[in-house]
Parts: sequence; C-alpha cells; structure tokens
Amino acid sequence: MSAEPRGNGWVGVLPTLVSAAIFAAFLGALPRVSAGEDLRLAFEWVPSLGVTLSFLLDGLSLTFALLISGIGTLVFLYSNSYLAGHPQFTRFVLFLFSFMLSMLGLVLSDNLIGVFVFWELTTITSYLLIGFGHETKKGRRSALQALFVTGAGGLAMLAGFILLGNAAGSFEISEILTDPEALKAHEHYTAILVLVLLGAFTKSAQVPFHFWLPNAMAAPTPVSAFLHSATMVKGGVYLLARLHPGMSGTDGWIWSLTIAGAVTAVLASVLALRQTDLKQALAYTTLMALGTLTLLLGQSSAYAMTAFATFLVVHSLYKASLFLMVGCIDHETGTREAGILGGLGRSMPVTALAAALAALSMAGLPPFIGYIGKELIYAGSIVAVSSPVFVTAAALAANALMVAVAGVVALGPFWRKAGGELPKTPHEAPWPMLVGPLVLALGGLAFGTFPWLVEGPLVAPVVGSLLGDLTLTKHLHLWAGVNLPLYLSLATFALGFLLYALHKPVRAGLARADAATPTLDVWWDSFLDGLKSLAGWQTRVLQSGVLRRYMAIMFLVVAVALVGTIIARGVSIPLPDLSDVTWMNVVLVALMIVGASLATVTTSRITAMASLGVVGIGVAMIFIVFSAPDVAITQLMVETLIVVLVAVALLRLPKLDRARDDWRPWDAVLATAVGGAVTAVIFAVIATPVDRRLTDFFEAASYPDAHGRNIVNVILVDFRALDTFGEISVVIIAALSAYALLRTTRAKEDDS
Repeated sequence: MSAEPRGNGWVGVLPTLVSAAIFAAFLGALPRVSAGEDLRLAFEWVPSLGVTLSFLLDGLSLTFALLISGIGTLVFLYSNSYLAGHPQFTRFVLFLFSFMLSMLGLVLSDNLIGVFVFWELTTITSYLLIGFGHETKKGRRSALQALFVTGAGGLAMLAGFILLGNAAGSFEISEILTDPEALKAHEHYTAILVLVLLGAFTKSAQVPFHFWLPNAMAAPTPVSAFLHSATMVKGGVYLLARLHPGMSGTDGWIWSLTIAGAVTAVLASVLALRQTDLKQALAYTTLMALGTLTLLLGQSSAYAMTAFATFLVVHSLYKASLFLMVGCIDHETGTREAGILGGLGRSMPVTALAAALAALSMAGLPPFIGYIGKELIYAGSIVAVSSPVFVTAAALAANALMVAVAGVVALGPFWRKAGGELPKTPHEAPWPMLVGPLVLALGGLAFGTFPWLVEGPLVAPVVGSLLGDLTLTKHLHLWAGVNLPLYLSLATFALGFLLYALHKPVRAGLARADAATPTLDVWWDSFLDGLKSLAGWQTRVLQSGVLRRYMAIMFLVVAVALVGTIIARGVSIPLPDLSDVTWMNVVLVALMIVGASLATVTTSRITAMASLGVVGIGVAMIFIVFSAPDVAITQLMVETLIVVLVAVALLRLPKLDRARDDWRPWDAVLATAVGGAVTAVIFAVIATPVDRRLTDFFEAASYPDAHGRNIVNVILVDFRALDTFGEISVVIIAALSAYALLRTTRAKEDDS
C-alpha cells in the first residue's frame, strides 16, 4: 500500500465518528423493531394545519436508516483520504453530512409535509454535492439538471400529498395507511397516484426521467457511492414502499410501476454495457436496480415483497463497494476508462479482491446474497399479478446484462491486458479508502453464506411494514431446490457470460445505435433553450415599460379569474333587494358616479385625482349613513392624504398628451368587465347567509379580554396587533420612499 496522504484533521475524523454513533444508535433499536415493535416520536409543528413533526421507526425506515448511516460512515472515512488536503474539504463534509441528515429525516418522517420538507432538503444538498466541482461547465450543468428534474417532481408530489392528506383526513402516514380501501375508493385517488408517481419517478430516475442520474457522476466518487447506493436515488423507491400498503393493488398502481420499472431496468442494463467509463457503467446499473425495485413494488405477493427487501440490501452493499472501488482505481491510476485499464491485479490486490466479491454479488452468483436476491426476484415475477411473462422476461434480460457489466467492471481492469499507458503508476490505495469497499463486499458474502443474519433483522421487518405481517416473509436460502427460478438463474448466467464474451462488438454496435438516436439529455439542452426563449418573449410582452399596459394586464387577469370562477362554479347572481333604498343613498351613489365619470374623461391629472377623491368621500359618507363614523373618519383621512401626496407627485410629471389619450374602447371594455365581475361577486356574497362565528367571538371577547368596547379598534390593536404593526411599517416605508423619490427629483431639477 502507498503511504497515506496528509489527512484533514478533525474535520475529516469528526463526521466519521458522528455517523458511526448514529449507526450504533439505530443498531440498538434493531431488536425491538425486528420483534414487530414500531417506535414513534412526535412534536407539534403547525397544529392549526394538522402538521406534526413526527418520526416513525419501523422495519422499512430502520433498514433505510441503517444503510444510510452505515454506508455514510464508510464514505466519510473514505473521503478523508480521497480528498486529503483538498482546499474545500470542509465545505464538502458540510454538504455531505447535511445530505445524510436530510435523508434520515426523509425515511423517518411520519408526516407527509415533513417528508416533503426533507425531500427538498435532499434535493438542495445533492445539488450542492453534484456541483461540488463547480469550476467545470459539466459539473454546473449536471447539478442544475438534477435540481430541476427532482425539484419539479417534488412540487408535483407536494400537490399529491395535499390531496392525499385531505382525502384521508390526516397528514400522518401511519394514520393514512389504516384504511387503504377508503383511500383507493376516493374520487381523488387517480390524481394522487399520478402526482406521487411523478415525484417518485423523477427522484428515482425512472424512464423517461432517467437521463439526469448518469450525469450526476460529475460529483466526486464518494458522493456517487453515497447517492447511488442507499440514499438519494432510493428516495423515490422509499416513498413508493412507504405508501404501498395504502395505494397498491389498483390497476393504475400495478401497471404504472410494472411498465416503468421493467423498461427502466432493461434499458439501463443495455446502456450500462455501452459505457467505457467504469463510473458511468455503474451509474446505469443503478438505474437497473431502481427499475427492478420499482417493478417489484408494483406487485403485492409475499415473494415480491421479500425480493424487494432483499434486493434493497443487496444493491446497497455491492453498489457502494463498486463505486468506492472505482474511486480507488481512478485515484491511483488517473483514469476510469475500461479500454485503457488492465493488469491491476498485482499492483492493487486488495482492491481487486473487493471488486471481485462485489461483482460476484452483483452478477447474482452463489454463495453471495446477490444470488438469493435474484432467485427471489424470479420467484416474485412468476406470480406477478400483472403479466408474469413480461415481468419475468424483463427481469431475465436485466439480470443477464448485469452479469456482463459485472465482468466488465471487475474483471477487465485487473486481469486483462492493459489497452494503453496509464496516466499514473498504479499502487494500492490508502487503507481508509480500502475499508469501505472491502467491508461492504464481504458483507455480501457473509449475508449470502448465512442468510439468517439478514433475514430476521432486516428483510422480515421490511416485509412486515409492506404487508403488515412479519410471518409472510419468504425464507432466504441458497438452495431452494430444482425449480423454475433455478432454471432462470442458469439461463441468466449462460446469457450473461455470452454477452460478456461478446461485449466489445456489442458495445460497438450500441455505440453506433446511440450516435444515431437523439437522447433525452440532448433534448434537455433544447428544452432549456426553449424555456429561456419563452421567458424572454414573456418578459418583452409583460415587462414593456408602459404603465398602461401593466395596469391593463393586471386588471385583465382579475376579470378573467373572477368571470371564469363564476362560470366554472355555476354561481347564481341574485339581484339585491332595493326596497329599503333612501334618497340619501341615491344622492351618494350619483355623486360617486359623477366623480368616477369625470376621472375617465378629463385630460388633467389633478382633476382626475380630485374626481377620485370625490369617490372616496362618497364611500366615507356611506359609512356614516350606516353608522360607522370611525371607519368613515379613517376613509376621509386616507383619501385626503392620497389626494395631497399624489397631487404633489403629479405636479412634477409632464402634461398629458391629448393625442395619446383619446377614447380607448378596449379600456372601457376592460373596466366594464372588472366592475361587472366585482359587482356580481358582491351580489353573490350578499345573498350568502352570514357566518357569525367570528362576529360572536369578538363581541363576547372584546371587553373581557381587551377591555375595549369599540370592537373594530380592539381587533386592530389587540387581536391583530402584529398585522396592524406590519401595515403601519409598510405605510412608513412607502412614505419614506416617496419622500426620497421627490427629494431626488427636486435635486435633479435644481442641478439643471
């Protein structure tokens, strides 16, 4: 081994220790959860909206938490050597640790809103990690792409969560899942399913949202190992698993997950064989695993759920190990190109051992846990409620391709002849970089040789969370007899070995086909260009610099919104009862009409303002007529102040151009539409029975609680004191801004 490079001090050691402590804490809860006990912790957050900061530790969340914290510990240890002496190492550790905590919050949260908050935190922190090498255009592009795709999916998911919470009457997931039949029969179930799947599929990179995940390889290797094994990309899979007990079993759920999972698994496996960059090849195998997990969650059989729980652990172990192994190769040789690498077995024997063990588990060969997982996948596909032939064929194709990719990643770099000169003289990586890949690879061997180590503590509790019964878990064993899954495994090995033997011509053919086929990644750039063009056109139209157009657009939106709502809801507009109208009311209304009419025809700004002031005075007089003198006084003061201030400002503006202010029929139409719509809404509100709950409360509470008999004043000063303070602050800021603007204008005039 080479001498260990200079470390990063406590900045590198502390996160490793903290992560290990978190892992140990979750490990301590394993006996209770494995026995079927659920641990829950809740704090009030926004009780008025039914939002609680609650956390649930059951079989599913604990398994994810152990994978996140356990692999996180090894990744932190690895990073301390991989990025030894890096000037931005502290920033890297901060981002990575924040991401780990966000993932733990996501998998432990028992509240839909809490899930969304932690979901978005993982999106933001992963954006920072993927774009850690922000000096390169590729790094910035990849980070933005991941942020945009997963962030957009997260917003769709939030809408689905709101509908789900309203449909179930609670945002607590444990309460929502208590009545799955009512949820699936709800009228909003289809909308909830579509929105939730958008969030899950974008996060877990299911086709057609798969293109962002391989580009995320722009991140440093420790980030790739963490994000692509047990954390971010499995966030969508976790969400589907968490909601499986309440939403599965419908045709929409079954076929959406089955088709998306199967297409993703097979397509990703083909694209993985196409890659020459070892890290890119592993990225596409991650897609294959995510597709397989999604495919399994589309089913509801005990075999499928056992296969899901097992393969979840299998993939996390071998994928993290292989990513860290590729990082060792890149770190010590200076390249990840499969066509150049070769003959590293002698100079990097420990790395070669870790690669071989992890790749054998990835290929599904006995006695590794990957073999057991593959057998269970076939067992689950045979009894699939959706087309068993389709599901089994997709699983067979994906697994066979994985055998070939495992050979390309783990055999070629170490045991074939080098295809070119390496940039650096190869040697073994420092021991902190070898611990992770070796421990994880040996874990795959240990769990396969002794399946009971993982069946009782991890697999059974996950199945219990999905099916509600621990005893439904299918047993894990290396030999299940001569059956159809065994024949499918033999077919997998035969086809996989054949593909590996022919992988170079197959790769060349795939490269030619790939070059002739437009990719979603290329379309992504076109999409962004189109989005920028649309934003530019919209800005030119809306932000024209013409005040009249701004006003017209705002009032047009108001008119369309009001009229559209009235038509869509079929609101009836009853005529008001005018039997109690007095001559005083008629005089005041006539005064206001005259003022408004004069404001529309005058060419003098001062006259227009005075006319609008007349309208305001008319409103104040109406308040007096209806026995609200305090409101009338406020109205009079505001109107007077506005007229004076605006008049002072208008005196400094140029005179109106008569030629440009001729009669404009479209302005009249717009004004009539807005006025008519507002009037219609007022008529509809007047006809609605008055809800006196707030009125009765303030009448009863104003004097005893606030010692005031004027209810309006009490509301403003006591019950809504912060609102009033805010409004006063706004008025003061506006007055200061107006004063500064007028003073600046006066100074410019004096200079001229």
